[in-house]
Amino acid sequence: MSKSTIEWTNTTWNPVTGCDKVSQGCKYCYAEIMSKRLQAMGVKKYKDNFKVREHPETLKEPSTWKKPRLVFVNSMSDLFHKEVSTDFIKQVFKVMNENPKHTFQVLTKRADRLLELSSEINWTPNIWMGVSVENEDVLERVDYLKQTGAQIKFLSIEPLLGPVDDLNLNGINWVIVGGESGPKSRPMKVEWVNQIHKKCTEVGAPFFFKQWGTWGSDGIKRSKKTNGRLLNGRTYDEIETTAANYLLTNKLKK
Repeated sequence: MSKSTIEWTNTTWNPVTGCDKVSQGCKYCYAEIMSKRLQAMGVKKYKDNFKVREHPETLKEPSTWKKPRLVFVNSMSDLFHKEVSTDFIKQVFKVMNENPKHTFQVLTKRADRLLELSSEINWTPNIWMGVSVENEDVLERVDYLKQTGAQIKFLSIEPLLGPVDDLNLNGINWVIVGGESGPKSRPMKVEWVNQIHKKCTEVGAPFFFKQWGTWGSDGIKRSKKTNGRLLNGRTYDEIETTAANYLLTNKLKK
C-alpha cells in the first residue's frame, strides 16, 4: 500500500504487478516506466520488472488500515490480465468484500474477461468497477462493463486520444477524463473533452477532469504542472455520490 498522487484516489494497492499492451492507450504506459525504476531501486516486488506476478502476501494489507479510504486496486497492473489466475482474482475480491469500510476502485482494459467472471464475483457496494477508454476503437469495453453485476460502474477516459462520439453513458456512475503526459505524449483536444462533459451533464453522471497532461487546451506543449486541470476556467472534481456518501457514512461511524 502507498499513498497516491492520483487525483481521484487516496491509496494504491497492488496484489498484482506487471502487464502488457493491448491498445493505443498502453503505448506509453506509466506503470511500465515506473516498474523499471522500482526494479533498479531493488524493490523486491518488481524484481521481474513488468512481468505479470501475483503477490498473495499483500492480501492482508487492507484489513490493517484503520481509517476508511479510497483504494485504487492494481495501479501497476490489470487484475483481469489472462496471466492472473481466476482463483487469485476471486481472492482479491474476497478481501474487498471483507473490508467494507474501504472503497475499492478496480480498473481494467480486459473488459471481456471481466464480463466472463462477473457472475462468479460478489459485487458488494464498496467495489467500483471501471474500464479504460481512449478512443472509439475500444468502446466495446463500456458495453461489457454495463453487463456486469458491479453496483458502481465508472470510466477512465485517459489518455483521451480521439473523439468518442458514440459513447453512451446510460448506466455509468462516474467519468474521469485526462490527457497524456511524458516526452512522447499525444495531444488531447478541448472539443473532445467538452463533448464528454456534455454527455455527463445530459445523463447526470459525475465528471472528473484529471489533467491536460503535456499538451494544453491551446495545443501547446508544456509541463503537466503548467497546463494544470482547468477546463473552461474551472476545476471538475465531481465523484460518484452514492459511493462517496457510503465512504463518508463509514467515516462517521468511527
